[in-house]
Amino acid sequence: MMPKPGSLSAPKACLFDLDGLLLDTEPLQAEAWKAAAACFNGSLSLQQLQLLKGRRRDDNANLVCSWLPQSVSAEELLKAREPIARRLVAEAPAVPGAEQFIQFCSSKQLPMVLVTSSKEASLLYKISGHPWLDLIQSRVLGDDSELRAGKPAPDPYVLATQRLGLSPGECWVFEDSQAGCQSALEAGCWVWQLVDALSEIDANAMQHPRLTLITSLGEGEEQLRNSFSTND
Repeated sequence: MMPKPGSLSAPKACLFDLDGLLLDTEPLQAEAWKAAAACFNGSLSLQQLQLLKGRRRDDNANLVCSWLPQSVSAEELLKAREPIARRLVAEAPAVPGAEQFIQFCSSKQLPMVLVTSSKEASLLYKISGHPWLDLIQSRVLGDDSELRAGKPAPDPYVLATQRLGLSPGECWVFEDSQAGCQSALEAGCWVWQLVDALSEIDANAMQHPRLTLITSLGEGEEQLRNSFSTND
């Protein structure tokens, strides 16, 4: 599922999602949504939880409210969820290979952007125990004042590439969610999607000529190293 070594030129920038890609927060985020829904007699299925991955918190709150058996506002749901999420996510570990990957990009002086659906306040407590994430100096957040729509709309990655002064086709994106991949592909970027196992990919999974599936960040780093070797 990966392009052959040397088949792609080195990118001029790498753009990274956060939750589920660099930090292993997705299972914790799901638990927080489940617990919040239970406060209002709701129960979320695995399929519903999958639909929440990669999207902005406010968008997810509206979606979850539509699934609840009683009328609940997004504000009420988020008020119940916030302390649960903070407690769970604050100690989320890095995804294996994430720190090494970011350090490699930094060593190559490759511009990086963190493109996340998280709002600034949420981001700060997620990354507080991971100083290596400070190597990514540019960010597009879910509450960015210039962002018109969140993932799966292309806006977050379009905005990221515009701020870099690059065309989307010059950038590589690393994502894990369907919403994030759709966003990056529609923006025009090359995309690597981190998945659990290629053998478990659904037959209806997204397919695209600019999309590559990887089962570890190490695979993505290897492809990036190969692209630089080709350019040398």
